[in-house]
Amino acid sequence: MLDPKKCIVYSGGATGTEEAFGVKAEEYGIEEVNYSFEGHKIARERGKRVLTSEELAKKDVSLTYVSKLMNRDYSRAPIFRRVLQSICWQVASGHEIYVVGTIQEDGTVKGGTGWGAEYAKICNKPLYVFGQKKNGWFKWEKDTWKATPPPVITHTHFTCTGTRFLEQNGKQAIADLFARSFVKE
Repeated sequence: MLDPKKCIVYSGGATGTEEAFGVKAEEYGIEEVNYSFEGHKIARERGKRVLTSEELAKKDVSLTYVSKLMNRDYSRAPIFRRVLQSICWQVASGHEIYVVGTIQEDGTVKGGTGWGAEYAKICNKPLYVFGQKKNGWFKWEKDTWKATPPPVITHTHFTCTGTRFLEQNGKQAIADLFARSFVKE
């Protein structure tokens, strides 16, 4: 088990899953970094890190490419681009990525959360998704999702993200993940 005092969780601090991950991190004494940007409202103020325009630009992405990769049409609104850029900061900062959401038929994860999962695949980072509808954990392996036993966080720097629509089984999956991974004082 990891010493929570030596760990950092990277997230976006949004309502729902990210908020629940942050509450657990605080409960265990884990440092939080919640990436945001000017004018963006988030639920977790603890560890809030406001990215500058220059920092956001370093993680710029082609919305055309992302839309094609994700098999959906993303908004061209400037705020949406900043959200995608901040997600890149979250994923780039962690050594393992933990997501709560829905894996779709095409292998992508539903919603904006899906970009975080796709970016983790591109960066070849260990990626775990708790599928709320399937009520189980899945790991991305090479080019497919495989059902996996509930994971344990093994790196001191990890990323947690997911849907705004957190269900009870998702909350329980988060609580269980932290209980398996950290000693609570």
